[in-house]
Amino acid sequence: MHSIASRPNVQDEIGPRLPGAIYQNIDGRFEVLALITDPAEAAQLLRRSSARWAVIVRDTLRPDGIPFAVGSVWTTSDYLIRPARTAYAPAA
Repeated sequence: MHSIASRPNVQDEIGPRLPGAIYQNIDGRFEVLALITDPAEAAQLLRRSSARWAVIVRDTLRPDGIPFAVGSVWTTSDYLIRPARTAYAPAA
């Protein structure tokens, strides 16, 4: 019997790329500026007919560092340099 492979979890595809994180791969070193999880907005940003998410990054190794959207999944060739910022609850 053949089974249909399940679609990867969105969080698994995004990996640790949350706002404030810095990661590196063969293409550069990127700071995550925003995570877009609305499929319609992600598709528009990536100029695709469909997308489940998009990450807006800037390459910190380039002096111009112009932000752009990416939709590539997190792989073993990506590695985290700095984790995302964490939100702090206000003091009581």
